[in-house]
Order: sequence, then structure tokens, then C-alpha cells
Amino acid sequence: MNYFIITYGCQMNRSDSERIAAVLEKMNYEKASNINEADLIVVNMCSVRQSAVDRVYGNIKNFEKLKRKNKNLKTLLTGCILKSDLEKFKKHFDFILSIKALSYWLEILRKGKYFYYPDPRDDKFNEEFNAFYLKEKQKYSNNFSAFVPIMTGCNNFCAFCVVPYVRGPEISRKAKDIILEIENLIKNNFKEIWLLGQNVNSYKDANINFPKLLKMVNEIPGNFWIRFTSSYPRDFSDELIDTMAECEKVTEYLNLPVQSGDDEILKKMNRPYTIEKYKKRVKKIREKIPNLTLSTDIIVGFPGETEKQFKNTLSLFKEIKFDMAYIARYSPRPGTVAAKLKDNVPLKEKEERRKTLTEILKETALEKNKKYVGKEVEVLVNESRIINNELRIFLGKTRAYKTVKVQIPDTRYQIPNTNLIGQFVKVKIVDALPWGLKGILI
Repeated sequence: MNYFIITYGCQMNRSDSERIAAVLEKMNYEKASNINEADLIVVNMCSVRQSAVDRVYGNIKNFEKLKRKNKNLKTLLTGCILKSDLEKFKKHFDFILSIKALSYWLEILRKGKYFYYPDPRDDKFNEEFNAFYLKEKQKYSNNFSAFVPIMTGCNNFCAFCVVPYVRGPEISRKAKDIILEIENLIKNNFKEIWLLGQNVNSYKDANINFPKLLKMVNEIPGNFWIRFTSSYPRDFSDELIDTMAECEKVTEYLNLPVQSGDDEILKKMNRPYTIEKYKKRVKKIREKIPNLTLSTDIIVGFPGETEKQFKNTLSLFKEIKFDMAYIARYSPRPGTVAAKLKDNVPLKEKEERRKTLTEILKETALEKNKKYVGKEVEVLVNESRIINNELRIFLGKTRAYKTVKVQIPDTRYQIPNTNLIGQFVKVKIVDALPWGLKGILI
């Protein structure tokens, strides 16, 4: 029996897919090389954005076509799914199963068509299943970079966000389990560790908070980088800033979602901080970590956002000078507070605002990237590109999470020699682009 997993969502969803793969292989499933060879198709989706939901619907006809060719093919839907979406998807999938109930999938998959998706905020459900979910081992997608969830769920209830409804309340893993997992990864020569959570800043295990956990991971012997996501501005403490600056393995990259540059919109979003507080936080972080790469998340066209309020976001972009931003057009999500508001910013206007911010971002990102030209940087290689039947170009990330296209200075590396993937290499930067750098292997 072969399985094929399709993932729509963030790094947390990708981590969940690795956990699903491990469970399926314990059940004697093997990974299919492509979807046409699968006996079980798993769709791991995220209802946070309507676009992901639409993509799942877009696949349904293809699944039906594949089922006509393979009468034994089964389809399974899991992930972060809104109740309204669950009802619509029931008739299209053989199984709809909660990701937190992974330990019970073996028993469930032996049955026919089956639906098991309790309310993620149900206390009994969380008490019964969360321990299993967080302890379930993953099948890592490569042998050099690993996602390590440290907590799941969210208690913030931002007006636009469904995460608290589909992930449930915040639950942290035991620190000892996290450390043991990372120690084993480092023993197996992993070079990059991503600590994941909907709000890693609120991690708590007895007297161990997130800064203390970072220090514990930093103290593990070995040559590796530590990254983390996602952070919440209100909870980004002075202790965490100092810890990032002091821990040599914690990389100089931070995603700190601001969502809007206007205080009134932030209040409507239920984001309990002001732009002035956000700017002071960023200033303090940059004072402690001068070479920081800073990215953010932005929603344009939130209900009621005026042109003046958007211009406040534009001003914030010009002042902060982000290295990267993930800019989304607002789309109402059923069940959220914002869904009750009138979605009164036209789609065309949302797109214009997105494009305007992107143009500012391109200018500031290029300005920052030009500072790397002529410098030597360390790059973790994660991909290769073949040109004219010779392996000439590698792609990787710097400590500061800058994408680098690495050119080989001669033809020593032919197609079989992909040994640079998963390795730290020294690269001299020779050119800068808005979204990355170009360099030559030293």
C-alpha cells in the first residue's frame, strides 16, 4: 500500500505531515513517488486562508478521476479545518480525521468511510489526545533541517484568525522531550532546528519559559543553527531579546507579525499592542542584534480599513524597512469576530494596496541585500539546480535567512556530486536582488 501527502499551510502543517508519514509507515504504508501510484491520498489542509480551502476543492475532481482508475484508492482529509468546511467536505473524502488523533488512525483506517473530528477546544478531547499527538515521532523530510514543535494551539483570538478554533488552546510539550528529540537530531548530523508553535513566546513547562528553552537547546553540543516561529509582539520580552543576542546558535532572523500599521485597525483585529510599542520593540531588538533579518505579516483590506489607515501601514514599512513581508489580502473566515464585520474594501483595492506595499518592500529589501555584496557568508545548502546536464548551481540560506544562489566556479561538481546539500559552505556574495543574493563557492 502506498501513500501520498498533500500539504497546504504553514511550517506547523508541514511538521504535521512528517508526523503523519511516520504513522503511516508504521502501518506498513510506503511513500508513493507520485500521486498516481497512491492507494491512500492524505490532504493536510489549513483553513486559515480561503485560498487553501479553494485548492482542496480544486483537487477533488482529480481524486475522483484517480479513483476510477484505482478502485482501492482512499482519500483522507486532516489538518486545521473549520466546522463549516468539515460539513462541505464530508461527501468528498473517505476519511476526515483529527490530526491530534494520530495514534488512533491505524484502528480507524481499517474501517470504511469514517468521520472523526471532535471540537479542538473540547477539554476531554484535548486531555485524551494531545499527549499522543505531541509525542508522535516524525519522519523528517530531509536529513539536515528539522521542524520541532514545542507547543500547539493559541489563546489570543485575533479577530481575523481561526487558529484557536481549529488548533484548540495552547499546550506546551515537556522540555525534556524537546531536548531529547533535538539531541538525537544533532547526533544524526542535522544542521538546522526550527522550533515551532502558533506563539512560541508563550511556551511554558513548569519554570521553563521560551528564553530558558532556547538556552537549553543552545547548550546542546554540535554545529547547528536554531530558528523559531511564530512570535507575538506583545509577548516578545526583554529576556527573549537578551537570550537571542547571547546564544551563538540562535540565528539572526525573526518573523514578528505586525498585521497593520494603524492602531485603530489593530484594536479591531484584537491585537493588544500599539504601533509605537511595536516600533520600540523592534528598535530594542536591532540594538541588541544589529545584523538581524526582520520579516513580518500584514493583512491589507481588513473590514473598514480606510485609505488613511492603509497609509499608516505604508509609513510603517518605510520606517521599519523590513527585509521580507508576507502580505495577505483580507478574506473573511467563518466563525471569527471579523466575519461579522462588513467586508467593505473591494478586492481590486486590496490588490492595489498589496502591490503598493510590495513595491516598498522590494526597495528596502534590495537596499539591505546590497550590503552583503563583497562579503563572505556561511550558507546551509538545501537544494540543487541542473543546467546543461551539469550541476552548477546550489540554493541555500544564510544564518540571517537570506536566500543565496551559489554558483560553482568550475565543473568539478557533476550531477552525482550532490554532497553539498545539507552542508555549511563559505560563499562570497557577488550580487544582490530584492528577494535574495548571488554568490560564488569559496
